[in-house]
Amino acid sequence: MTTGIAVGRRDDAVQRIRHTERDIVTHTSTKKKLIEVALPLEAINSAAEHEKSVPRKGHPATMHLYWAPRPLAAARAILFAQLVDDPSSRPEEFPTTAEQDAERQRLHRLLEELAKWENSSNQDLLAQARAEIARSTGRSELPFIDPFSGGGAIPLEAQRLGLQPHASDLNPVAVLKTKGLIEIPPRFADEPPVHPQAESRTTPWRGAEGLAEDVRRYGEWVRDKAAERVGHLYPEAIAPGGTEHRVIGWLWARTVTSPNPANPIEVPLVRTWWLSKKKGRETYIVPHVEDGRIRYEIRRDRNGPTGAQDGTVGRSGAVSIADGTPIDLKYVRAEAQAGRMGAHLIAVVAEGQRGRLYVEPTQVHAEAAMVPRPAGAPEADLPPVAPSFRVQAYGFKQWSDLFTNRQLMALTTFSDLVGEVRGRAVADANQRGMVDGERLENGGDGALAYGDAVATYVAFAISKLADWSSSLCSWINVIEGVRDTFARQALPMVWDYFEINPFSGSVGNFLAHVEWVAAGIAAMPASGTHPGEVRQADAASRKYDGMVVSTDPPYYDNIGYSDLSDFFYVWLRRSLSDIHSKTLATVLTPKTDELVANPHRHGGKAGAEKFFVEGFNEVFRRIREGADRSVPMTVYYAYKQQDTRDTGTTSTGWHTLLSGLIDSGWEITATWPVRNERTGRMISIGTNALGSNIVLACRPRAAEAESTTRRAFIATLRSELPSALRSMLQGSIAPVDLAQATIGPGIAVFSRYSRVREADGSDMSVRDALLLINATLDDVLGEQEADFDPDTRFAVKWYRQFGWDEATSGEADQLAQSSDTTVGGLERGGIFRAKGGRANLIAPSDLDGDWDPESDARVSIWEVTVRLAAILDTTGVDKVVQLLPRVQTRVSLDAVKELGFLLFREAEKKSSARDAGLFNALVSVWSDVAEMSRHQSRKGSKGIQQAFDFDEN
Repeated sequence: MTTGIAVGRRDDAVQRIRHTERDIVTHTSTKKKLIEVALPLEAINSAAEHEKSVPRKGHPATMHLYWAPRPLAAARAILFAQLVDDPSSRPEEFPTTAEQDAERQRLHRLLEELAKWENSSNQDLLAQARAEIARSTGRSELPFIDPFSGGGAIPLEAQRLGLQPHASDLNPVAVLKTKGLIEIPPRFADEPPVHPQAESRTTPWRGAEGLAEDVRRYGEWVRDKAAERVGHLYPEAIAPGGTEHRVIGWLWARTVTSPNPANPIEVPLVRTWWLSKKKGRETYIVPHVEDGRIRYEIRRDRNGPTGAQDGTVGRSGAVSIADGTPIDLKYVRAEAQAGRMGAHLIAVVAEGQRGRLYVEPTQVHAEAAMVPRPAGAPEADLPPVAPSFRVQAYGFKQWSDLFTNRQLMALTTFSDLVGEVRGRAVADANQRGMVDGERLENGGDGALAYGDAVATYVAFAISKLADWSSSLCSWINVIEGVRDTFARQALPMVWDYFEINPFSGSVGNFLAHVEWVAAGIAAMPASGTHPGEVRQADAASRKYDGMVVSTDPPYYDNIGYSDLSDFFYVWLRRSLSDIHSKTLATVLTPKTDELVANPHRHGGKAGAEKFFVEGFNEVFRRIREGADRSVPMTVYYAYKQQDTRDTGTTSTGWHTLLSGLIDSGWEITATWPVRNERTGRMISIGTNALGSNIVLACRPRAAEAESTTRRAFIATLRSELPSALRSMLQGSIAPVDLAQATIGPGIAVFSRYSRVREADGSDMSVRDALLLINATLDDVLGEQEADFDPDTRFAVKWYRQFGWDEATSGEADQLAQSSDTTVGGLERGGIFRAKGGRANLIAPSDLDGDWDPESDARVSIWEVTVRLAAILDTTGVDKVVQLLPRVQTRVSLDAVKELGFLLFREAEKKSSARDAGLFNALVSVWSDVAEMSRHQSRKGSKGIQQAFDFDEN
């Protein structure tokens, strides 16, 4: 028996497991959606990766930070595939397998275009997508809900596809951001700006463009007013030649007194003395100890400090620059907790004519920062313990402790101006004829609500400024830039920190944040016909009546959203508590009911797991009771990769998710690995999942679902997995993702039963079911070997046993006979060598690069697959495209793709990342390469495309 992966194979076994093109497909009662059958997965992943590299203005992720942002490409593609029927569910329109395949490919092409970032505002394409959704669902408007909306990407894409978006989250920062995406812009769609100095244009203001223009103008007013009040705290720098330059920022080093009583100097804690490592701009700091004080000199040459001389602090501790006295980090923590940690200004960075200008610190600049702590600075406490927080150990007790006094002065000044700018916006709106109406949080769309909206977005810019204006920001010398507070989802200790000038024209300045926010507003699909509704709510208590559901729930114990969000919440609340009084009612973000497994909050690991599982199950039980049953629910999951080669499966969170869904009465009908970005390396070879994000399609399990036995479960797996694989491979899935995608049809079998009984009568666990699914996949893939030519069958067996290593010629003769070939024939085929009693397969790197498949006397599927993988790796895709028309005159291209999948799987088992990467790369680009080859053949061109754009394809 074979897998049925290849189309058009003549073997009788193939006919037993798949329909021929003449077969009539029978109707099923439940209409399967695209996501439950096949996806163009590589195209979706490529689009998500490309989205990370495009200019980000207009992307919702840049309007305000929130953790684990979902790529719009993935969210849009998954929603479309979740709602649109697979052709196999419409036998009255597509009665044969061939017709279904053709229609599926058409839908995949539409989906591939839809996923691209550049098509986010392509109204013609979006109209086509909406029409397909309406054709499948029978409704032009569908209510949609994401109960864990987070950064808002999924409800935003639901709005873009014409659904009626609803969103909720327990976290008020997430709620405010999502309101800014889907709720506020539609209220003021197609309205012109009200600011008196707004841009003058003859064309109409579309969508939220007018609102975006006002945010820019009122943001400028806030900047100017803030500069009037605190601009004197940011003096200009004087260059050695006497010229004045606007300062970008100030580099400070935290200090502690040396524990050496004979030389109690204030020791600067510095990671590196280098300011710039750019070629031709090498600049570094040289500290000089003079009479117990330190003077900092700036030098410009290539001969800067290296090794132990570069910096004074590291992971193991610090050292005094005066006499080399070692300083333990325990001592540093004790000094900091006692309030004895200070700071030295060690460099000033200014705007030069040709890049950064580095100026030695002066007393004027040091004293400019010595301002008193402002009244009204946020006084909320940091959590005593939180995941990835390290600052509490160094004396930081309140959120305001993360900022210098000058930073607090600037941020409180900006925050105080939010109320003033709101009043100006309301007055200007009245002048334009807008009536007051209700306030924004009460559903208003008049002048009062408009002022609230402008103030909300200005507060977003201030919140973003806070991310770039804490004492946890650092200087990156290789790019001469600033790393913001949340370069990652943590608050680590920063020894030498960079304090930006919010009034500069460079990195992190306030107006830059205003522009990022405004660009995001203008890019929103603001339409009065599809307004969004966002509210703060616990997912376990809200209603889901008749709604389509797609959601990205919290990731077990990966991210402490509420603790991290408080960094922004304290500033948003200070700015907006009168505007969003209901959302910002609490002193800090709600934490007790946050659905994460936090051991510090729930009495240890066991209590945290119990809280998460029970809460998770209750949420999805409620969704099952109320959600639209004609459409599957989709759930995203991202997990921490763990080395679990002993079980062949992944992390505890992953099992918890699957078990929770199944226990809540859901049948899982598909699982797809969707990657945010490529890592460029093989991750966790030997695990069950290599993609970083998994999307699950789920349907309510029938109340009368039967139970089954382990033996019957395995038999059903072997019966259904081959045809499911065939449909998957139509979607250009990569070998690296095949095992994870195969979990979908496998766990669908498991979850359709009320229980699966083991031989001893106990219930089979999800973990054991995943092991059986993996084993069945291996069996099914292995059975396709019977369809390969004799040389290929031999090579697969040899590779499985010996890889590229040598063995005896006797073993080669024996294996060749059993494969119906000969060692001599294998040598003539160019894939094997035997000499002096030893024999081995010829490795890809040893194959002759000058190869013509048409003139080759003996060509096997093995030779073609290995040669093409090697050529792709060394020469590139163009050469593969050039060879493909000649290759297909000798072997089946489907067979080459099949062998690529099989060899990737075998390489995985051998933990050979090099081989796995070779074969994964070949199959991943196979559909694109084949299409390019067909295109060239149709044109009759002998020329070869000079570049292959992986991002676009």
